[in-house]
Amino acid sequence: MTGIRVLIVDDHPVVRDGLSGMLRHVEDITVVGDVADGESALAFVAAHDVDVVLMDLRMPGMGGVAAIRTLGKQAPDVHVLVLTTFDTDSDVLPAIEAGATGYLLKDSSAATLVEGVRAAHHGRAALAPSVAGRLISSVREPAPGALSPREREVLTLIADGATNRDVAARLFVSETTVKTHLLRVFEKLGVRDRAAAVSEGHRRGILS
Repeated sequence: MTGIRVLIVDDHPVVRDGLSGMLRHVEDITVVGDVADGESALAFVAAHDVDVVLMDLRMPGMGGVAAIRTLGKQAPDVHVLVLTTFDTDSDVLPAIEAGATGYLLKDSSAATLVEGVRAAHHGRAALAPSVAGRLISSVREPAPGALSPREREVLTLIADGATNRDVAARLFVSETTVKTHLLRVFEKLGVRDRAAAVSEGHRRGILS
C-alpha cells in the first residue's frame, strides 16, 4: 500500500523539505514528489499518479490559483489542499472558487496538516478557522448600501493606485468584472468616479 500520494508545490526548498520530512513518517501518506511552481505541478500530475496536491499560492510563474483551475480541468480526480501564509479575501476566495478542496495556513500543526490531507483525499473540506470565517462572511448578505467583501477589495486596490487591469490580475477576474464592481461601488457610495469613491471610502471609514 502506497497510501495517499501527495505532491508538494512550493517555491521555497526549505518548506518543501520540511513538509516532505513531516509527511514521510505518516503511515498512510506517501510524498511522490515536490516542485516549485504551478507549471511544474501540472506536468508532474500529468506524468504521475497523484491523489492530493499540497499547493502554495504565491509563486513565481504560474501561481497556485491558476494551477488549481487548470488541474480541475485536466485532472478532476486530484484534490488540492492549499497550504499558504496568506488568509486575505484576495487569496482565499479565488482559491476556493478555482476548486481547492481545503485551505490551511503554514502555521497549522502537523496533526492538522495530516488530517487536512486525509480530508482532501476524501473530498472533504479542511479549512483554517480564519479562512472559514472569511468564507462565511463572503456569503452573508451585506446591509443595504454596504459594500460586499469583493467590492471593498476592489476599492482598496483602487485607492492604492491600481488600474482596472491591475485589479483584474490581482483578483483573477476579468476587467469587465472589475468595472461591474466599480459601478456598484459608485452607486452605493453615491459618487461618479474613482477619486470620489476613494475619498468617500475614507470618509466612511471603509478605507483605513
